[in-house]
Amino acid sequence: MARGNEQRGGGGDNRRDRNRGNQAEERADSDIVEKLVHINRVAATVKGGRRFSFAALMVVGDQKGRVGFGHGKAREVPEAIRKATEEAKKTMIRVPLRESRTLHHDGNGRWGAGKVMVRSAPPGTGVIAGGPMRAVLETLGVQDVVGKSVGSSNPYNMVRATFEALKAQSSPRQVAAKRGKKVADVLGRKADGAAAAAADGE
Repeated sequence: MARGNEQRGGGGDNRRDRNRGNQAEERADSDIVEKLVHINRVAATVKGGRRFSFAALMVVGDQKGRVGFGHGKAREVPEAIRKATEEAKKTMIRVPLRESRTLHHDGNGRWGAGKVMVRSAPPGTGVIAGGPMRAVLETLGVQDVVGKSVGSSNPYNMVRATFEALKAQSSPRQVAAKRGKKVADVLGRKADGAAAAAADGE
């Protein structure tokens, strides 16, 4: 009997651990913002005629520096969105933000015929970008940024090009680590350069 009680007790502990894990996942998912960027109907020609399905492009982020995108295809719209959301959560990247509101420096990205440019901006600027770029930057958590896209207006290309620009972002801490210097040295050099440029302008 004692042995049976021990086994039952062990099972209870496992259930509690699983419940804790599920609650942690739910809390993590509750912090994530999801945005539907694009959805379109696609057709495949099969033996009996044409079979229609829906393709969805989703962007997800925690608005604290993590963002991801994904696309899904299904017979029904909700299922396509669900698939795209799951893929986006699996491919999230972390982007360093300055003061938790803007980018550390300007950046460029390209994918196919789509080109994008993102620039850091002073407080109060807001998110100046349109369409898919705006969805990515808002879910990332950027509050002040200027974005511009040229070339292809394909939402898939624009989202991927925006991610290429964001992947190139680096914080002063990362730059200092690569150069083997202190963060103060990197920031100090930038400040000295800005002061010298101002002096030359005068």
